[in-house]
Amino acid sequence: MRAGPAEVQVSADGQIQFGSFLMGEGTHIHGRQLTGWDDLPSLDNASVAMPSSHGAWAGQLLAGPRVLAFDFLIDDGRGTTGLPGVLDALRRATTLRQDEDPLVVQLAGARRLMWGRVTRRALPADRKYTWGNPSGSIEWTCSDPRRYEVVEQVARIGLPIPEPGLDWYAADPPPGLEWDLDWGGNATPGTAAIDNAGDADAYPVLVITGPVRRPAITNQATGAVLEYDITLADTDRLVIDTREGTVTLNDTTPRLYTATYRSTPERAFTLSPGTSLLAFRAHEFTRTGALTVLWRSAWW
Repeated sequence: MRAGPAEVQVSADGQIQFGSFLMGEGTHIHGRQLTGWDDLPSLDNASVAMPSSHGAWAGQLLAGPRVLAFDFLIDDGRGTTGLPGVLDALRRATTLRQDEDPLVVQLAGARRLMWGRVTRRALPADRKYTWGNPSGSIEWTCSDPRRYEVVEQVARIGLPIPEPGLDWYAADPPPGLEWDLDWGGNATPGTAAIDNAGDADAYPVLVITGPVRRPAITNQATGAVLEYDITLADTDRLVIDTREGTVTLNDTTPRLYTATYRSTPERAFTLSPGTSLLAFRAHEFTRTGALTVLWRSAWW
């Protein structure tokens, strides 16, 4: 899963943080309008028109990238003396980059996270640009159109351990019918409820740590299964990134080919809106093998 900002500076409505650069309310760059934020992204409609009847056969709707446009007014608060510094910081923060950076926006009390890169920046060189309070606009294109909660959620699932049961024992056989009872410990179910509070499917990152043999993860809400024919030692970790569709051993070695015939494609293993019950199983049960689930609730 892609990392969020190293430090979240957004603390009020009307603020935007791109990378480590803060804009909007309480800064020298005052927002005038943000378009594309609450709009649905562009959709690829695979519907096919009926050749001899009205209407069409409904096809799949796939969302394209989300494009955000931010119109702003610069007020350095000190006239033209501080304007060069504000403009220089703005240009540095919105320069051309190949990689997407975290983009945090808070509006109407809701703070959301996306990843994008600047695809347009306009700073018209008019009289206001020369004498203070220039206006401009920035456009971001986000390859993933979903909006996510800022704080990453984490859940840990151990392998199931059955109850030991009831032990009957007597150190010294008594003359009558007497016994001591040991009711055993508690069972571990090997499941966890994962809550996606948004309205869009979320892509979890699944980290399996050993020792474990032939681990399997089942989403009981959808029936999707991920199973890998691999043996992990107690120092090994297998990372499954469902959005990227990758399976990596110890952060270096691809192990996608170990997926068994039971496995769902990794990109199809999603968390639907609401609660999903994930179950962790293996060919052999151990007390230390575990699954860690990392996810963010997602919104359109």
